[in-house]
Amino acid sequence: MKPLTTEIPEQFKVELIEQRTYLIDGKLLTWEGETAEVYSSIHTEVDGERRPTRLGSTPSLGKEEALLAVDAAHKAYDRGQGLWPTMKVADRIKCMQTFVEKMKTKRELIVTLLMWEIGKNFPDSQKEFDRTVEYINDTIADYKDMDRDSAKFYKQDGIHAHIRRGPLGVVLCLGPYNYPLNETFCLLIPALIMGNTAVFKPAKHGVLLIAPLLEAFQESFPPGVVNVVFGRGRAIASPAMQTGKIDVLALIGHSSSANALQKLHPKQNRLRLVLGLEAKNPAIILPDADLDLAVAECIAGTLSFNGQRCTALKVIYVHENIAETFNRKYSEAVDALKFGLPWEDGVKLTPLPEPSKPAYIQGLIDDATAKGAQVLNAKGGTHFENFIWPAVLFPVTKDMLVYQEEQFGPVVPILTFKHIDEPLDDMAESNYGQQVSLFGKDVKALAPLIDTLVNLVCRVNLNSSCQRGPDVYPFTGRKDSAVGTLSVHDALRSFSIRTFVASKDNEYNNAILNELLDTKKSNFVSTDYLL
Repeated sequence: MKPLTTEIPEQFKVELIEQRTYLIDGKLLTWEGETAEVYSSIHTEVDGERRPTRLGSTPSLGKEEALLAVDAAHKAYDRGQGLWPTMKVADRIKCMQTFVEKMKTKRELIVTLLMWEIGKNFPDSQKEFDRTVEYINDTIADYKDMDRDSAKFYKQDGIHAHIRRGPLGVVLCLGPYNYPLNETFCLLIPALIMGNTAVFKPAKHGVLLIAPLLEAFQESFPPGVVNVVFGRGRAIASPAMQTGKIDVLALIGHSSSANALQKLHPKQNRLRLVLGLEAKNPAIILPDADLDLAVAECIAGTLSFNGQRCTALKVIYVHENIAETFNRKYSEAVDALKFGLPWEDGVKLTPLPEPSKPAYIQGLIDDATAKGAQVLNAKGGTHFENFIWPAVLFPVTKDMLVYQEEQFGPVVPILTFKHIDEPLDDMAESNYGQQVSLFGKDVKALAPLIDTLVNLVCRVNLNSSCQRGPDVYPFTGRKDSAVGTLSVHDALRSFSIRTFVASKDNEYNNAILNELLDTKKSNFVSTDYLL
């Protein structure tokens, strides 16, 4: 494998970012304490030696700053009496529109930082930014629809009811490194627009790309509505949870982190959870599947962004009658993928953002081969700096770590099955239940399979790889894979609760309601129709 070039196109050069400010209570505060160095997994030459490229640094905030952020969000919410939770829907929407317009001015820098910080290729980095902007605009549109539907009164059994959705309180928002902009904002944006306030800690990798947005947050929302703090999860999230002032834990990450944080809350029964967690999504390839299609979709499913996606295909079940042909075609396709720097044309495989990940993947390979698996592709396991070539492992058995763990990286376990009950039983026993990819065309075989699979996972992808989008479709999981539903429509409901005003149908109450509507004194009791 040839060394990667150190010649960086002018378009993709990035200046050092020594981030020293953080946002609490509407103020950009300057940090003069300990900082965390931020390095790219992309190596460049320094003094004749290739090293990870230093990108800058961020504040290492601690318990004191975490508590200040929580207090600011708590004060801004003010037990539901604050300016933000009681604001007119139209005014909250205006704040969000202001933010997204300011965000769009930072597109070029954020896209470049996505490439440098997490190694995401240029087209996918552009897509992540643009998809996030689209998500915000779609959320605004859906919120308008929701408000229009609520602009009326119901009458049942002599009681009028004016039903809307109200906020839940203070949200602690913790996003993932693999989609540090998109998936983080899929938590933060619906939480904010519904009237909640937030404490937001960026992920460890993909942290600098949030820095260009601090002023946009500050200028678009009232003080204390958005508080952005940098630092380790234990230093920020743990003391925040211990206060008991967090009403919603919004986290995309691992179930162990979610469990640990829940335990720190003094009143767990009051804590609402919105969680996107790990998955072990399987592909099931039936004997009549179109193998060329299955190979192409499995390549995308297993190795897009080096397999670092919760929606990635993390295990492939292939019918024994077609296994030899599928394995050969798939292995050849893996070795044909282009490895390089994120900005190079056609690059599919890039350096991994986590320094420890290549060694972890190699450990999975070593464990599997020691227990009888083979690396089917010629390049599998080849190391170069912070990169390891995807390894196709076969035959994989249940005692191998690569079968048991969510690898979240470039290694692909393949199992054969003789009867469909084998993969179905494995899925039923699994701790996870997010999605499945099903390849085949015989409707008589597919129909009962689909009827079973929809009760094991939350999305069945027919002859296509697993994925999150389109963002208007429900995104959730069973068992340890998720709590709550994240999509444009459902996320607004995940971060809110139905609340209403009820009054008996009599002259006394009806006169009051009419006056409330005529004078527009209440932001809640309103039949205004947003256009």
